[in-house]
Amino acid sequence: MREIAFGAPGIEPRWTSSSKEGVGTAYSTASRVWFTLSHGILNEIYYPTIDRPQTRYMQLLITDGATFFHEERRHLRSTVEYLQRDTLGYRICSEDPEGRYRLQKEILCDPHQPCVLLRARLQPAPEWKDKLRVYVLLAPHLEVGGWGNSACVASAAGQRILLAWKKQTWLALGVEGSFARASCGYVGVSDGWQDLHDNLQMDWEFAAALEGNIAVLGQVDPAALPEFTVALAFGPSRHAAITTLMQSLAIPFAQHREKYIEQWNRVCCDVVPLDEHAGDGGRLFRISHSLLLAHEDKTYAGALIASASIPWGEAKGDEDIGGYHLVWTRDLVNSATGLLACGDQITPQRALVYLACSQRADGGFPQNFWLDGTPYWSAIQLDEVAFPVMLAWRLWKADALGAIDPYPMVVSAARFLILNGPATEQERWEENAGYSPSTLAANIAALVCAADFARARSDEVLARFLEDYADFLESHLERWTVTTDGTLVAGIPRHYIRIHPVNPGDPYAEEDPNRGWIQIRNRPPAEPAWFPAKDIVDAGFLELVRYGIRRPGDPLIEDSLRVVDAVLKVDTPAGPCWHRYNHDGYGSTADGGPFLGWGVGRAWPLLTGERGHYELAAGRDARLYLNALEQLASSGGLLPEQVWDEPGHPRLGRPAGSAMPLMWAHAEYIKLLRSITDGQVFDCIPVVAERYLKRRGRKDLEVWKPNRRPRRVAAGQTLRVQAPKAFRLHWTLNGWSTIHDTMAADTALGIYFVDVPVPRSQTAPVQFTLFWTDEDRWHGEDFTVAVEAAEKGA
Repeated sequence: MREIAFGAPGIEPRWTSSSKEGVGTAYSTASRVWFTLSHGILNEIYYPTIDRPQTRYMQLLITDGATFFHEERRHLRSTVEYLQRDTLGYRICSEDPEGRYRLQKEILCDPHQPCVLLRARLQPAPEWKDKLRVYVLLAPHLEVGGWGNSACVASAAGQRILLAWKKQTWLALGVEGSFARASCGYVGVSDGWQDLHDNLQMDWEFAAALEGNIAVLGQVDPAALPEFTVALAFGPSRHAAITTLMQSLAIPFAQHREKYIEQWNRVCCDVVPLDEHAGDGGRLFRISHSLLLAHEDKTYAGALIASASIPWGEAKGDEDIGGYHLVWTRDLVNSATGLLACGDQITPQRALVYLACSQRADGGFPQNFWLDGTPYWSAIQLDEVAFPVMLAWRLWKADALGAIDPYPMVVSAARFLILNGPATEQERWEENAGYSPSTLAANIAALVCAADFARARSDEVLARFLEDYADFLESHLERWTVTTDGTLVAGIPRHYIRIHPVNPGDPYAEEDPNRGWIQIRNRPPAEPAWFPAKDIVDAGFLELVRYGIRRPGDPLIEDSLRVVDAVLKVDTPAGPCWHRYNHDGYGSTADGGPFLGWGVGRAWPLLTGERGHYELAAGRDARLYLNALEQLASSGGLLPEQVWDEPGHPRLGRPAGSAMPLMWAHAEYIKLLRSITDGQVFDCIPVVAERYLKRRGRKDLEVWKPNRRPRRVAAGQTLRVQAPKAFRLHWTLNGWSTIHDTMAADTALGIYFVDVPVPRSQTAPVQFTLFWTDEDRWHGEDFTVAVEAAEKGA
């Protein structure tokens, strides 16, 4: 055996396909390892937390040594099925197209240790018996990267195994018994695939490959065939990984299997029985429930990631370590609410605790973050601050808070929303700033929920202040986000737009939604990127109905849906699906290539679920949309982020290469199923609906604050001047002939305000300045707000 492989450091590393066919883990927190499947093989394996992928793939190579060489993912036809209902263990059946052999694998995790187990059975045709050789090929990507990995052939308890390491993470690969032969190499040069592909023989046996993009190869002892067990164990040291490997192999696979299934059966036995209302007998419901549970971390309890996948990972290397295995509070709360719809109160409670511990000192939340709370991207998305408040409220009303007191988190988040809104730096599609219907819907709902908390604490002053600000947002929705000059559909000039682009840092931003241009992100370089904002639409305004802010069937909502359907709807063999917005560039390229900064936005199954919720709220049949989601899922029951959308495309309505599974989509499916079962939208918030559907929210408030300074106020309204520190308002309604000095009221949020009633007969502007009382100084600038005539009937 030669010592060191040649060809260092290997070719540029890449991840692998994000279109998963399965995600698995033991339910026990002791087994801190997760695996994913695609193309019939294992690919990313996560350890010790679900945001740390440590491998690119592991697959079997089969050859007769003379006439053919097969790798599973390219040469075999495979099908994937679950070992049992509710259990995220898998059986993969693969066939040689020429009928020389069949291969069956069962894949699961050691129920108590960080080790992935694969039990394989090779079934050769009679004439091929004793001719086939089987090899295990593994590509480590330890410490979330392909570069800098090392490996060696080692011996443990008299058995030949393979080890890989990088920094403090170790991996041990072995088989039941021992590898007959083993080698380490550099990917694309001296790895085992290159060796076998060359002449169908294993000619190289390198003892080690150091500091590069590496792969290891082990031959299964021919005497062990046709059945054998492969184990892949992890640990923080060489000894820990080896010990875990040998302990797992010491227990028969059948015993692991029995315990693994028992764990999943135990946690899924009390799920709310929604199966009979599903169009597929409950299959997608059960899979979705288990997947949501599997996407919770086991070190950071309550941390639910968006997806165990890296979109278009086959085209991404070490420079892109994020993928979707991060926490977005929006996705986390949707997942937690989906579990709540299943009757699970414990996991959502853990999620709330995790969120409370992840909140920033200023009350906000990072755009997304690693499980340890470290931010990844840094933009402000106001809906992601609102969602944790709504989750807290739901758990409170379900009497599921236990001993948790979420009030400090709720108050801090509400303060952040008021200080930093109403324009958001990014809306839910994470690309543009401005006034977003979906973001405003979340903010309004969260503030009303926060007011309900405050009133329960007997703080009526704070409750009214929060409701007043929510009412201010609600009363400006159409003014900010509805065009009256739309051109997308003849005869419908008035409709909601995706976002009215304004700079949140500009206190005098133009607030007319008929004006302004929006830059669409991710557009192909040669194509236009700027469009009139009034002609860019999405269906985010449906969130206004979901939470109870706008009535279903409202003519403006219905007209906006007609525009959305004309511009964004895609009919697939599975049923209707929708694009996020027109001219979207986030998706595979026009020729089907991976998204590398630009592409063509495809259709999102998630939006089918959102439409189903609206149709249910409007009193129409939502089962079409529920059934469409069931059909849009992969054969393994996984919902993709995007599906192919072009008429005539051979895979129209099938996964389009982005993230799969997307937990937000699975949560949306569960909530739609629960909503249909209950006959009402599960996400509707009664205190919000009570306020706005019965028109109890005030319409007479205009808010001036440092980051938003309106140019005008209507006569008969109240101009509220508010600031994040104590002040005295020095103001006049008649050009300083009469001067008023009013001390600002405190709100217990560290936000102070003065209300200036504007008489209906007022025509002169409101003029004022501020004296900062704690600093004993004048602001040094006078402000003027013009008064316009009140609208008739107002």
